[in-house]
Amino acid sequence: MLINAGSLVCTTLVTGVLGFAYWWVAARQFHPAAVGLASAAVSAMMLLGAISVLGLGTLLIGELPRQPGKEASLISTALLLVGIAGGVVGVLFAVAAPFVSADLRPLGANVSNILLFAGGVSLTSITIVLDQALIGLLRGELQFWRNTLFAATKLAAVVAIGFGLHFFIFRAGGGEAIYATWAAGNAISLLPLIAFVLIKKSSLLRHAMPDWSLLRKLGASALQHHILNLIQQVPTTALPVLVTILLSATKNGWFYIAWMISGFVFTAAYALTTVLYAINAAESEELARKMRMTLNLALITSLGANIVIQVGASQILGLFGHTYAVQAAWSLRIVSLAAFPMIIKFHYIAVSRIDKKLLSALLPVALGSLIELGIAALGAHLGDLLGLSLGWMIAVYIEGIFMAPAVLKALRFRPSIEAEKSIALAATIPLKTVQASDAALST
Repeated sequence: MLINAGSLVCTTLVTGVLGFAYWWVAARQFHPAAVGLASAAVSAMMLLGAISVLGLGTLLIGELPRQPGKEASLISTALLLVGIAGGVVGVLFAVAAPFVSADLRPLGANVSNILLFAGGVSLTSITIVLDQALIGLLRGELQFWRNTLFAATKLAAVVAIGFGLHFFIFRAGGGEAIYATWAAGNAISLLPLIAFVLIKKSSLLRHAMPDWSLLRKLGASALQHHILNLIQQVPTTALPVLVTILLSATKNGWFYIAWMISGFVFTAAYALTTVLYAINAAESEELARKMRMTLNLALITSLGANIVIQVGASQILGLFGHTYAVQAAWSLRIVSLAAFPMIIKFHYIAVSRIDKKLLSALLPVALGSLIELGIAALGAHLGDLLGLSLGWMIAVYIEGIFMAPAVLKALRFRPSIEAEKSIALAATIPLKTVQASDAALST
């Protein structure tokens, strides 16, 4: 448990730092319009990748320990399915993108661009499911190293492209070149894991053939996880695309950097609640105890991060260029304040998964997502980029207010009916019966 928890936290930190460096290099080496297109494309990749996951990643976390001997087959089936789904969805989006926004026209400009984007979506969905499967197998250190290699590879690639542009080695270096590094990084990060399986775990290959019957049995549960995951992730991944459509790619270039930095404020709470679900503290007493710890840690980290952001927003964005500091500093300050209600939202979703009450959580989370996008769009119409940021923050606070009672209820431990019955039954067993059972076991 500690290794898994540590790997998730370390993954967040390492990918966050290297991701910061990645977008810093992109902002310094490329025109804001190119950064805007790339950030919108990457956000679309992540959104479509989440759609293509079909809930299988979250499902595997809980199911792999319950399927001894079938882990390899279940994982290979899930990876094959989401990889195909991601490729198909990616092609459809790339073809339709030019009709949605002129700024997204490069995604479907030619066959190579379409295949590049589709490949990126497919790889994104595969790596999402694989990382969660590794957590379910209690091999969190492997997903940590994969993510580290991914982040380092795409950073090195964007540095190389920027270097080539600076010295005129390359003639073209638009947004397509930036988001191509994202897909390349994901592909390269899979190679060591493939080699690890071939060399160290070659015996698994005999049991790794896809078995579609396993997924059919788990289809209903996977669908529930998928719908909840999709609804939860849509606002976060769709917001940069919304900025591009409603405002412009250039303004999204400014906003996305602020959005990426604000992610540092949210990641601690998200990682803590992911671990809370991964350890699956199903007992009410244990869940309440662990929730107190995760809530306190999330509050402390969010408060500390917000102090840094509120004081140093201009200086942090200034690392990307003076224009970013001027145009996006207040957006960064505003969206970072949403970290506190996000703590409530993340815990609400984690508790719903643990208690297997996914269906009852769908409506509140769906309404919250609609409110986030709706008020953000209204804010963009009324107040441009600053209005969008303020509208989104207000929407998240509204969600937090309505989700707080469920979280507080989980914190107030009361023995379940089943637990009370077990205690009562144990109290009725005569002491001599227990002693006789102990004597029988000792012989």
